[in-house]
Amino acid sequence: MLRWTGQEVAVSNRGAAAVKRFFTVESAGETLVFVRPVVRDVVQAYTELMRLRTEQQELALLRDVHERLSEVRARIDEHVQRLKQLHHELADVGCELKDLVGGLVDFPARLDGRTVYLCWKLGEPEVRYWHEADAGYAGRRPIDDEFRLRVREAATPPAGAPSPRS
Repeated sequence: MLRWTGQEVAVSNRGAAAVKRFFTVESAGETLVFVRPVVRDVVQAYTELMRLRTEQQELALLRDVHERLSEVRARIDEHVQRLKQLHHELADVGCELKDLVGGLVDFPARLDGRTVYLCWKLGEPEVRYWHEADAGYAGRRPIDDEFRLRVREAATPPAGAPSPRS
């Protein structure tokens, strides 16, 4: 969820999706066709929102600019609503928007019975990194063939079991 505090937009992924989706490296990569342009729009909208916020603060110090200040506030509201819409689109896919400036997205995955995150950032050609749930971006590690296989196996149900969403 995105919250506009009047000063900044805060990202919270709590309650974003009713059913948590777990990805394989391949399924996360397949979503990039949709995720990439949405994240690009997020970064652009957030950049413009911050520019408008700065303009609003500067206008607030001047006299006789009430009309322009009202216009800027209306545009800020439009951008906040657009960011919320884009955030919901990403949540519907099952991924988690982590950074509005750099366009950082995490895809939940299962590895050895625990949740880890496949990590992608705007500008990267594919999903190439992963991290532990508590490590974040600083703990990103390259995805190798062994990791790819272990995540794929974790997503494959035993014979006769119902197939999970992936």
